[in-house]
Amino acid sequence: MKKIVTILITLIFIFTPCINAKGLVSEKDEKNIKNLYNEQENEVVAVFNESKPLFITNKDVYLMAQVVYGESCGEPYRGKIAVASVILNRLISSKFPNTVEGVVKQKKAFSCVKNGSINIEPDKNSYNAVLDALKGKDPTSKALFFYNPKISTCNWMKNISKKNIITIGNHVFFAVK
Repeated sequence: MKKIVTILITLIFIFTPCINAKGLVSEKDEKNIKNLYNEQENEVVAVFNESKPLFITNKDVYLMAQVVYGESCGEPYRGKIAVASVILNRLISSKFPNTVEGVVKQKKAFSCVKNGSINIEPDKNSYNAVLDALKGKDPTSKALFFYNPKISTCNWMKNISKKNIITIGNHVFFAVK
């Protein structure tokens, strides 16, 4: 009798759908659930601006939200949009890499990448700031750089000739003359 129960339990586990964090869900059902909420992992969105169309994936949005959170978690919401805008402005510029990941991971580009604070789950405000920037909100007037003058260790940012200087919260956003 004990062997029959063991065999039955084994068969149930073999023929039962995968168990994931959402509960007992088959792979097919999980894909349908993702589609129901429009959560397609590699979905590409075209964002049009006056220069060129940008093609942004959900992975890009997530990475941008991580940077926004890592660089501006204590800043006002407008400052969060500004950080996301700097990423997009760099993406548009021919002087920077042409992918979000390339812009974010460019050597010495963002302190949160260097110090590891990027490796955190971004909050809702960070996502919303990225989405607002993707919709065209740019409180920086096309800034390509920003820094916090109180804590910055980057001397070139302090000493370089700047244009379009805008201060939002503790950050100074600017373009180079």
